[in-house]
Amino acid sequence: MSRRAISSIAPVAPVLILLIVALNSARMGGWQLTGPRVLDARDPITYFIADGSGRTGFRAGDRELARWALEAWQRSAAKGLRFAPAAESSALIRLYWAEPSEGNYGEMRPLTVGGRRGAAVYIRPDMESLGPDIAHLAGEDVLLRDSIVYLTCLHEFGHALGLEHTSDFADIMYYFGYGGDVAEYFGRYRKQLHSRNDIASVSGVSDADVRRIKALYNHE
Repeated sequence: MSRRAISSIAPVAPVLILLIVALNSARMGGWQLTGPRVLDARDPITYFIADGSGRTGFRAGDRELARWALEAWQRSAAKGLRFAPAAESSALIRLYWAEPSEGNYGEMRPLTVGGRRGAAVYIRPDMESLGPDIAHLAGEDVLLRDSIVYLTCLHEFGHALGLEHTSDFADIMYYFGYGGDVAEYFGRYRKQLHSRNDIASVSGVSDADVRRIKALYNHE
């Protein structure tokens, strides 16, 4: 994305900040982020990614973006985390695609599955929710659109794994209530991509994110 394209996001930044603050302030359903709430990782953590066909803004490749987000956390935790697909009824982490009328842009809610701690993640893939300027740019630049969906999945999966918000703009777990530049946040990631497949290897997590996930799950 060109500098001109990124700078054109700036006029909608105040609106987008409010939306991302809502994302980062997602209803936790009683799961207050007052301390690490890790999942049981003695065995691979099972996951389910719903088919969002028919949902506003959903694209078939969005399920792959969500899977890449899980794989990014797995790589970051080294040997401490493993994920395995499972049926919805047994999966500890479940991702669903939400409609614009169904709440925040991204949300995590706790689950209990067979007596084990789990989480449900809700992602809205429609760019219209981010305002007409962002929607227009994302419509012209599919990598910007995919970057936003991927980073939102990455952030919410981080909550599902027990990570809290941070005040460091470099982190994927950054909380926009601290007032960071939303255009810069998405733009810096987008600029690292040359093709969609680059998302699978450009994690989007910071060194501090890596240290935190390892502290929770890598106990060697």
